[in-house]
Amino acid sequence: MSHVNDKVSSLTDLTGDLAGTYPRTASSGAAVDEDVVRTDLAAVERDGYVILPDLLSSAELDAIRADVTPLLDRTGRNNFEGHTTQRVYSVLNKTRTCDVIADHPRVLALLDRLFLPNYLLSMLQVINILPGEQAQLLHTDDSFYPIPRPRAPLGAATIWAIDDFTAENGATDVVPGSHTWDDRVPDESVRREPVVMSAGSCVFFVGTLWHGGGANRSDAPRLALTAQYCEPWLRPQEAFTLSTTRDTVRAVSEDIRRMLGYSIHPPFIGQVDGMHPKRLLEPGAPPV
Repeated sequence: MSHVNDKVSSLTDLTGDLAGTYPRTASSGAAVDEDVVRTDLAAVERDGYVILPDLLSSAELDAIRADVTPLLDRTGRNNFEGHTTQRVYSVLNKTRTCDVIADHPRVLALLDRLFLPNYLLSMLQVINILPGEQAQLLHTDDSFYPIPRPRAPLGAATIWAIDDFTAENGATDVVPGSHTWDDRVPDESVRREPVVMSAGSCVFFVGTLWHGGGANRSDAPRLALTAQYCEPWLRPQEAFTLSTTRDTVRAVSEDIRRMLGYSIHPPFIGQVDGMHPKRLLEPGAPPV
């Protein structure tokens, strides 16, 4: 990393952005109206989730559906993935049409307030629940980080409706308020509330919220996308710096590039050979 200052007199000097050539970039979430963000955040703090309606246009939905449908060639390998659910991983290498959900400003505005700067993308995935699929086991998305509850969330997720989400076709079930629980585990008496929303909408929830995919009792599939995020000092679920090609990283937005790990968490977490990882994208950089 190229340093702005050539002297470090204390550990306090290492807590800021030390990069000279590639300083921290602003999030596009900064453009979202503060009143809107305040309302969204209040719902998240109260319930653990918020529905953000009608964020994608019909043209964006059509483009996503056209690009991901040919990729739906396999079903899940276990009860958690769903034996009657199709999933697509490594989405960024396969289409650009899904980028719009990974870096949507309305979502980033919430992440900007929940996590430290340079938070990371942890997972980007297509999920298509087919007719006959059973309800998924209720779970929390950041439970694999071994820090006792109750605690602040270490991650957050969005699930985007590409098809309408209904109570019959596998809408995601949530347990409102469960983000504040300690080590309690939901039992059969817990109320699962389906997230009913129109295509183009998304549900945003923190990683401590209990939730799960709903049963699809309809006669049609339910297509969705999910993007998950985590604090910048944690290991993401998907190793994007390994799974995403340099050409893909060059093609995505600055927000996504930063969230893939081409960023530094102060003082130097994420460095490559002592340098900012963006140097790997420069002409003449070593190949992947």
